[in-house]
Amino acid sequence: MINTMQAVADKQAITGQLYRYCRSVDRLDVPLGHSVFHEDATADYGPTSYKGSGRGAIDYICKAHLNLKAHSHQVTNVLIELDGDSAASEAYVMAALRGEREGKPFQLQVWARYCDTWSRRDGNWAIDHRNTVIDFDTMSEVTPVHEHDWTRRDREDPSYAILKGL
Repeated sequence: MINTMQAVADKQAITGQLYRYCRSVDRLDVPLGHSVFHEDATADYGPTSYKGSGRGAIDYICKAHLNLKAHSHQVTNVLIELDGDSAASEAYVMAALRGEREGKPFQLQVWARYCDTWSRRDGNWAIDHRNTVIDFDTMSEVTPVHEHDWTRRDREDPSYAILKGL
């Protein structure tokens, strides 16, 4: 019989890792992103993007995001199936990425799902393999309403002052 309290704690730990992943790529926090993947993890972001090691995916994404002005990733509809120290999850992700081409601002929006396998090693849940399934995307020119210069894509972001443990 599954220990209900342990199952709740395990699902919360995995969900927290999904949130840390989003934080890592939005704040360009490579060490945080690496902590979401086991050292031997693999990742496949689809036929038009990255395929390789999980931690290499973080390096690739953060480097690519340097060419953008802003980005925001959110996960939702998190489903998790537990099997002892192994798990599988599907999480919907929406990403909005702002950049500039030829002096004109654009926004890329992506709707996708992270289909992950997980394992708990030394008491910590991390991804063994990520398969990112992109359902659809769009890109358009945009007209920014304001410049939001208090947000940062590094550890100087205001969130790091209050979330000292991340």
